[in-house]
Amino acid sequence: MSGRSRAEVFAEHRELLFAVAYRMLGTAVDAEDAVQDAWLRWDAADRSDVDDPKGYLVRIVTNVSLDRLRSAQARRETYVGPWLPEPVLTSPDVAEDAELAESVSMAMLVVLETLSPLERAVFVLREVFGYPYAEIARALDRSETSVRQLGTRARKHVQARRPRFPADREVRRRAVERFLEATLGGDVNALMETLAPDVTVWSDGGGKVRAARRVIVGADRVSRWLGGVTRIMTPAGVTVSELEIERADINGTPGLVFRHGAELVSAVTVDVDEQGRVSAVHLVGNPDKLHALTEGVRLSY
Repeated sequence: MSGRSRAEVFAEHRELLFAVAYRMLGTAVDAEDAVQDAWLRWDAADRSDVDDPKGYLVRIVTNVSLDRLRSAQARRETYVGPWLPEPVLTSPDVAEDAELAESVSMAMLVVLETLSPLERAVFVLREVFGYPYAEIARALDRSETSVRQLGTRARKHVQARRPRFPADREVRRRAVERFLEATLGGDVNALMETLAPDVTVWSDGGGKVRAARRVIVGADRVSRWLGGVTRIMTPAGVTVSELEIERADINGTPGLVFRHGAELVSAVTVDVDEQGRVSAVHLVGNPDKLHALTEGVRLSY
């Protein structure tokens, strides 16, 4: 390892390990725990025959994440209302790379939730980070043939369900601003013009704050629901007029952060179709899922 300490080697690859774990697990809290577990295993391991520390560490964090994902999926089956990933800030490099931005988008992470843990691991390592199948097979202690089969199934599944949105960041930014203006302005006709006919709203309150218990589908239902929310109360229980709104890059796309004083109360991202209309709204109000934004956790890969 060229005379560097174990801590220096780990620190060099820490952001990559977090990026792998976050895509595997969908929450920053679990990803941070997985990275910490990876460090403990790395620190205790006999590294005398490790000639590729990066690959070795990715292998560790992938398997730690697999173990955590299996238990997390059981918990998510009893989750109150729609489950959404924990939003994180993303660096400009992620936002400007269309493929990287899509790989960490809320919509993509929701799709990845429908894969088996092994399929998700193979998809993340192969399709997002470009690892060869032979290397993934070694990491997962599987045959290369079985890993290729897992990868094929995962890719077909994701391609059938992955969202389609324009790569042009400015198109997405303008769509967010039009959507915000129409929603807060209370103009139903203006709001309808910003929405795709089959738009969906995912509202994640986790049973801890006000939120829709099911995904809302269709422009008419979505506009009425949004109108009701803004006229009455926000998911956190304060009126919209009391909130401060910040723009931020969230999960690879322009997003909105809502604060009440020093408290962060919700985060919103939207997907945009080819016509620049909002095709999905992801609203996270569960306070357990706002720690990463509050603490400024930023994804760089």
